[in-house]
Amino acid sequence: MVMDFHVFDTYVKSKNGHVMHFDVVTDKNNVEYAITYAKKWLESIGEKEAKITSEECKFCHTQSVSEEIEIDIMTDGYFIAKIDGCPE
Repeated sequence: MVMDFHVFDTYVKSKNGHVMHFDVVTDKNNVEYAITYAKKWLESIGEKEAKITSEECKFCHTQSVSEEIEIDIMTDGYFIAKIDGCPE
């Protein structure tokens, strides 16, 4: 069975003023969950104070994902796809 996952396009300003662009990928088509997951990830990289609302995190599209990403989503509830300006 192929599951569809929901992608939320996210742009957040970091402490140093740079913009981090990343996608929050989750099995829940709900922006509030996506924002919660983004905050959790931001805190894990030392960006707890970053502003994130439905203005910074918007539903983009629905897609299938690789098995590795699907396992992360089933384990953690989400996957962060780093696009630009994110720490390694």
